Amino acid sequence: MHIDTERCVRAVQSKDARFDGWFFTAVVTTGIYCRPSCPVVPPKPANMRFFPSAAACQQAGFRACKRCRPDTSPGSPEWNQRADLVARAMRLIADGVVDREGVPGLAARLGYSTRQVERQLLAELGAGPLALARAQRAQAARLLIETTPLPMADVAFAAGFASIRTFNDTVREVFALSPSDLRARAPRGNPGGTTGALTLRLPFRAPLNPDNLFGHLAATAVPGVEEWRDGSYRRTLRLPYGHGIVTLTPGPDHIACRLTLGDLRDLTVAISRCRRMLDLDADPVAIDDQLRTDPLLAPLVDKAPGRRVPRTVDEAEFAVRAVLGQQVSTAAARTHAARLVTAHGEPVDDPEGGLTHLFPAPEALASVDPESLAMPRTRRTTFTTLVRRLADGDIRLGPDSDWPETRAGLLSLPGFGPWTVDVIAMRALGDPDAFLPTDLGIRRAARELGLPSTPAALTARAAAWRPWRAYAVQYLWATDSHPINFLPV
Repeated sequence: MHIDTERCVRAVQSKDARFDGWFFTAVVTTGIYCRPSCPVVPPKPANMRFFPSAAACQQAGFRACKRCRPDTSPGSPEWNQRADLVARAMRLIADGVVDREGVPGLAARLGYSTRQVERQLLAELGAGPLALARAQRAQAARLLIETTPLPMADVAFAAGFASIRTFNDTVREVFALSPSDLRARAPRGNPGGTTGALTLRLPFRAPLNPDNLFGHLAATAVPGVEEWRDGSYRRTLRLPYGHGIVTLTPGPDHIACRLTLGDLRDLTVAISRCRRMLDLDADPVAIDDQLRTDPLLAPLVDKAPGRRVPRTVDEAEFAVRAVLGQQVSTAAARTHAARLVTAHGEPVDDPEGGLTHLFPAPEALASVDPESLAMPRTRRTTFTTLVRRLADGDIRLGPDSDWPETRAGLLSLPGFGPWTVDVIAMRALGDPDAFLPTDLGIRRAARELGLPSTPAALTARAAAWRPWRAYAVQYLWATDSHPINFLPV
């Protein structure tokens, strides 16, 4: 979008928050860059320059606006709706791969050379992987500086910087303030005063309907791993350097997020995974406008706009739970999962609630005795084959996964049909166009609305909903009275 100058100028002049994260505006006369909705008087169009990423702005020598804080904008929805090289690279960078494994590690996961990865990122985003990771580190540093009393040296290494000097130089360059000045300007009385505990806001593009999003997570919560407590969804997190616990509370203009981390180096990864689980980088206006073109869907969208697709923080966990939920009720699926957690999950301490374990990793589940599983023999075979393939790395479900390749790999497993593959594609891979025409709830909703109810006819009708069929699924499911559609009382 940043190459459409006229459209960008209109967005800036109207202070349209829908475009925050889509592009950034740099002002040549002041040397700063802003989000489109910056509240200051818009500059003259002749003085505006448009960039596709904060990293590109920083690389061009611009510093972040202190008023609108463009580094805290919602992420671009592009990276969650595409499966090409650039989108996969951006998801991996957000997941901290460059900080942990370097650019060669990023390229190896993508199956390309470092030169190819750098060339494609530069062409589309105006910045290479190192600059993009640097911008992410700067944002993490700012968050730690403003919300914790940690010494600056601890902040530097927790944010992923290799040295204190690099940390100081980057903060000054990006924010035009020293780390100590940033902390002095922060509002007083911020929570998160204990090491490893952080309270922050997760921004999103309005509107956001929390009912099916948090309702789904709460209704399917695995005891010990997830819970709904005091108006918040809580769960344990398996992270690269340790484990964590997150508490997420829906608000009118943000999601309140409280993170307790065993290692603060996991901060950016934890935030990225929570945003992905809640689908916070989606563009609901574009999605709903497309779905409204169907006159039978339009009333559902108008009644409760802004529905998101509830996703996951752990793709392998969700795939295992999808198998456990085949042809059984939600309650039975939770019972099966809870048994696995109790027997094979890693214990955690949770002074603030009732969380007790991490969901077991595929490596732990691969050693489970199939005879100990209280399920039909064919489903035991499906379960054991899946966890073994996940543990061996034959099937990859993470941010680096190639969606068509992963779908084909899942379909080759015994007991995997289109419904199981598509629900994993929708909620684990994050494919916004995944569709469930054989789902009983979808077919029932279609019949009641006057839509075709046979899988083939419904799929043909749904072609007009592309590439947002996963969101159409949420609106169709919402016609039912199942607990997944309502916030718990």
